[in-house]
Amino acid sequence: MRIRPASLRRSHILVAIGAIAIAVFALFILAVTPAAGIGQIARTLSAAFSVREYILPHKNPDAFAHDPAVARDGMVYFADQQSSYIGRLDPETGEVKEFPTPTPKSGPHGIIVVPDGSVWYTGNAAGLIGRLDPKAGTITEFKTPGARDPHTLLWLNGTVWFTAQQSNKYGSLNPATGQVKIYDVATTRALPYGLQRAPDGSLWIALFGTNKLGHLDPATAKLTEIDLPETGARPRRLAITSDGRIWYTDYARGYIGMYDPRTKAAKEWKTPDESSAPYGIGIAPNGTVWFNEARQGTMVMFDPKTEHMEAVPIPTRGSVVRNVTVDSARSRLWIAESGVSRIGRIDLK
Repeated sequence: MRIRPASLRRSHILVAIGAIAIAVFALFILAVTPAAGIGQIARTLSAAFSVREYILPHKNPDAFAHDPAVARDGMVYFADQQSSYIGRLDPETGEVKEFPTPTPKSGPHGIIVVPDGSVWYTGNAAGLIGRLDPKAGTITEFKTPGARDPHTLLWLNGTVWFTAQQSNKYGSLNPATGQVKIYDVATTRALPYGLQRAPDGSLWIALFGTNKLGHLDPATAKLTEIDLPETGARPRRLAITSDGRIWYTDYARGYIGMYDPRTKAAKEWKTPDESSAPYGIGIAPNGTVWFNEARQGTMVMFDPKTEHMEAVPIPTRGSVVRNVTVDSARSRLWIAESGVSRIGRIDLK
């Protein structure tokens, strides 16, 4: 029998260990990037952020949070589209209180908390807008004649502005008088969707059925349509940074985009996964842009300064984040996880 020198045996052992390590690393890469594949890793998985989930107790049917909104005291309100109630989550205790809407099956959709602490929502399935007084626990409803499906809403100087997607309209509600004004979008099937306020007080609308953004002057209610460069772009939700740049999720093409009203130029970035379907979007206090990949179950942080993206997995698979909201006072990002009875929270610092 031939006896090998000890040094040769050690070298063989080291080679074997190295081969095993490479194989394990390859399996790890496959595990964390199943969609991208080896050699096409488009994302960095973040170790700095994680999603904390709160279970919503509603049953028959299970809770279906659509949009979230945060009050000054840190309470998180959400619209349950399937069971037609407004929920309130206490982040410190996990307790959830439900406020059923007066109109059954009203399909609450968009939701905001305004300066006086009241909570407003769109009754997407019933052609109405509701106001919840959290202290009294009462809800007042306002019909929106001519807009059968109010969608997203916001508060501007005492007026509620809103979009109506399938109606192809936008409108305003005077809470003091209940007067509702409805306006048509010029482009057929524009599907007005996300709605946000810019620092200059003007409003911007994502025209989801087109490759356009709408710029709304609230003083005149005039809507100016702005074409995005790519004809296939379909902006769905919007977020606006403090410098006035309009950020949007291009749901159809898997991009996030930015339109700068000062230069009238647009720029876009491919999202980490090719079939991501980016949906909800928000701006963190430090200026980073957060959005979700609806088909991948991840949140993604994008740094406009470095153009770097980091993916944060959502623990419960199967959720679709339709909208997000940022609690700047506490540096928290809240996400409504539709379909899995959960609300998610990311601590931003």
